[in-house]
Amino acid sequence: MTSASSSPDVTSRQVLLFSLAAAVMVANIYYSQPLLAVIGQAFGVSPTHAGYLVTLTQLGDGLGVLLIVPLGDGVDRRKLTSIMLAGCVIALAAATLSPSFLIFAVVQLLIGTTASATMVVIPYVASHSSGAQRGRRVGQVITGLLLGILLARTVSGFVSDLIGWRWMYALAAFAVASLWVMLRRTMVANPQVGTLVYSNLMRSLMVLFRAEPELRRRSIYAMLGMGSFSTLWTGLTLLLTSAPYHYSPSTIGLFGVIGAAGALSAGIAGRLGDRGLANTTTCILAVALITSWGLVAAGGTSLPLLITGILVLDVAVMGLQVTHQSILYRLAPDSQSRITSIFVTAGFIGMSMGSALGSFAFAHAGWMGLCIVGTIMPIILLTHWVVTGILAPGFRPAFNRSDQLE
Repeated sequence: MTSASSSPDVTSRQVLLFSLAAAVMVANIYYSQPLLAVIGQAFGVSPTHAGYLVTLTQLGDGLGVLLIVPLGDGVDRRKLTSIMLAGCVIALAAATLSPSFLIFAVVQLLIGTTASATMVVIPYVASHSSGAQRGRRVGQVITGLLLGILLARTVSGFVSDLIGWRWMYALAAFAVASLWVMLRRTMVANPQVGTLVYSNLMRSLMVLFRAEPELRRRSIYAMLGMGSFSTLWTGLTLLLTSAPYHYSPSTIGLFGVIGAAGALSAGIAGRLGDRGLANTTTCILAVALITSWGLVAAGGTSLPLLITGILVLDVAVMGLQVTHQSILYRLAPDSQSRITSIFVTAGFIGMSMGSALGSFAFAHAGWMGLCIVGTIMPIILLTHWVVTGILAPGFRPAFNRSDQLE
């Protein structure tokens, strides 16, 4: 199989474009969250039923990551990205014109599936970056992705209030269509990637998972880190709509800006990974994540502590994600799309787990119960790191192993 790494490295300007693409594409998954009430009203369904739209979009994203993203190791990533973006434009246009809730719900599934093109772009950047810059480049793109996740709710709420919720999807379709043009001009075609049969490609996911202990390890960490992240953001709305806060939906949406500031840690974590400090960074950020939950817990009655806790938590989680990927993209140059699929799927499972456990804990034990759940996950992560990274005989730091694979 021919590696894309023989192609010229991406430039700084191109990385900015890929970061923008990641932000725009992933934002499509989250536009509906603050609009559930108005969408439900428009189609004559209850807010409870409208809430399933979020689940459908996230399910579509998970299916895309698991079933489509691995194709990036067997086909031209430029072509695959173009097809997925074109499908996303069609799905967003259909959302704009949907005449019924059923059609709109099906379209949300398609939007989520095609929006997973973000996870085709990230391995492309990794494979077209030198080893000395890979962590930093990937970190920049993930910063864009995280900003898209955190700011999508604020943007969609603003657009909906200003010109109506359907216009949000119309504008999103225009943005993705513009990206299609720019990425077609920027990405380098690699038609002779390989000849993997799809069934063999999917079976190779499990083979790769069993063969790479660092992939298993970092996937577990992603599941725990993103689970902790999801626990916070699931319960935050429940906290802020009750005493002592009683905030309106528009005010709650501004907390996404706080989280967006945490996304800036991604680039720093990528640079530390490039310098051989990925293993140490994992420990520091895990400790920071545990500490953040103490601040978040106290934030149940103190807004300054809550804001500080949210900021520290997001810095820790986003930094961990980039640290994991700075290691994983050194393992097997010809398997980066499949590595991404496994890693992101683990994070998706963690987010679903965190959302479910967080909701259950809040319903039965309030804010403190939710904070306990959120704290347990990084404690497990740090304990595993200590056992495998310090106590295990003959352990070699992950970065050093990856360096030998460069």
